[in-house]
Amino acid sequence: MDPDFSPTHRLLTAIKVAEQATQNAKNAAVRAAGMTVAQYNVMILLDETPGITSAELARRCFVTPQAMNETVVKLEKAGWVERAPHPTHRHVRETRITQTGREILGSADNEVLTLERTLRTHLSEADQSHLRALLATVTDITQNHRKGA
Repeated sequence: MDPDFSPTHRLLTAIKVAEQATQNAKNAAVRAAGMTVAQYNVMILLDETPGITSAELARRCFVTPQAMNETVVKLEKAGWVERAPHPTHRHVRETRITQTGREILGSADNEVLTLERTLRTHLSEADQSHLRALLATVTDITQNHRKGA
């Protein structure tokens, strides 16, 4: 085996380890508030774009419409979101956060932001910017690789 590509030197391994560590920490943070990461991700998007449809939520969360529908139904049953018919498109339903949902989201987001602040205190602004740029490059390269570019 080429020592440059041993498992401990592979970029894909390092990225995966970092991703697992950050997601495990994020999972623990939102669980403390009574949510799953999937629910948190949906609620954050709903907070940014009130009235978004389940189909658009699915696209933005990289899940199937069926999986998103299941998540939204659970959020609706919990009283964290509500759905209503779109004012002009009768087959489209808009989804919005309820006051209860906003309170739960606030608690979960405070936990996530604590984690975010911890990361930022250990990385300079230049390092943060560089990391974002590197991760964007990795994303672009891997997406283009899948397309055969």
